[in-house]
Amino acid sequence: MKTILLALIIGSFFISGCNSLSQPPNPPKVDTLRKVSSNVGKLSTREYTFYHDLLKKYFDARLLHKGFNGGILVAKNGVIVYEDYQGFRDLRLKDSLTPETPMHIASASKTFTGMAILQLVQQGKLALQDTLGKFFPGFPYPGVTVKTLLNHRSGLPNYIHYLDAMKWDKTKMATNQDVLNSLFTYKPNKEAQPDRRFSYSNTNYVLLALIIEKLTGQAFPAYMKKQIFDPLMMTDTWIATPADAQRITPSFDWRGRYWQPDHLDETYGDKNVYTTPRDLLKWDIAVSSGQIIDQPLLDSAYTPYSNERPSVHNYGLGWRLLMLKNGKKIIYHNGRWHGTNVAFARLPNEKATIIIIGNKFNPNIYSSAKKAYDIFGEYMQLSPDEDEERLTGNDAPAQRTLANENYANVSAAELTPPTKK
Repeated sequence: MKTILLALIIGSFFISGCNSLSQPPNPPKVDTLRKVSSNVGKLSTREYTFYHDLLKKYFDARLLHKGFNGGILVAKNGVIVYEDYQGFRDLRLKDSLTPETPMHIASASKTFTGMAILQLVQQGKLALQDTLGKFFPGFPYPGVTVKTLLNHRSGLPNYIHYLDAMKWDKTKMATNQDVLNSLFTYKPNKEAQPDRRFSYSNTNYVLLALIIEKLTGQAFPAYMKKQIFDPLMMTDTWIATPADAQRITPSFDWRGRYWQPDHLDETYGDKNVYTTPRDLLKWDIAVSSGQIIDQPLLDSAYTPYSNERPSVHNYGLGWRLLMLKNGKKIIYHNGRWHGTNVAFARLPNEKATIIIIGNKFNPNIYSSAKKAYDIFGEYMQLSPDEDEERLTGNDAPAQRTLANENYANVSAAELTPPTKK
């Protein structure tokens, strides 16, 4: 019943499109989302113009002319205030990349897996404290729970690293079941004891997808389509399987060379969601407005669980968190797989969402998304960027001021939002 209701609510977003909002001048050609809660609302023409013009100037200077190939979407109160698509779906074919081009979102896929698990918790079909032996009898790592998978405190090693160390046959595609079997067969060493410390591991989310399959009796991609993507009308979103080989959007390295798929490309839960910036905005609104799980459980997902060492960086249940000293919180998840990289962030104080997906590797995606936070509020970004997944290998730039580094010819006056009346 809740799924049907959710479909009706989300469907109503697109019935009247921009007519439900104050019409901005020259609005982007996209159906804007209608109000469903206090998280989504109208935006005055003045506010729209302010954010649109500032964001355009910012991304023109920082990302769009620096090898970017992909899509950018920024929303305020659920209203798209800036959107741009640049480059090609396939650099070899020179076919245009459009707003409907699904791209791999790598580890940002974990937000879907995490919320799907919490839906099942809410339905009483499992508990956060359930140990993995309940789902996989004889599981060789005692003390690992559903919760420690979600918040990366299980201590389980990362299959992306240990399979190669265990001499996995790279001519064979590894599946989720293969990853589970490898824990029984190889018994790779733990990174830590359960719930002792944060240790990011893709293995956690591969196992969560298997738990969903075990509880529902459905393949994870089919379950997610039925329970999440279809009800939210995420028509350009799906989880890749071998049957999808012909429709997968390829990725490329920073030079534009095709990134050949490898033996780890078939695992899901940790990655393999293909989607668009517009569909990710639908997802962001549905989650933040309490349409996926109820508010108390959602609050638990946005709670930091790794506090052994003081840091602004933390992890909730399926979401990365930045907990700044001035009280600001950023709820986000970045990702990279092969040549694809993505930044997906929500600023709850300002009800702003920043989404950037590229299928040609470009480390500027991460820094451009992060430093755009300050367009909406004070996010204390006078220090160099940190790549929390340690994927780029690039040295951090020298520390500069916001005026010099972030906004390139944007004055302080331009950064002041219009006064609300």
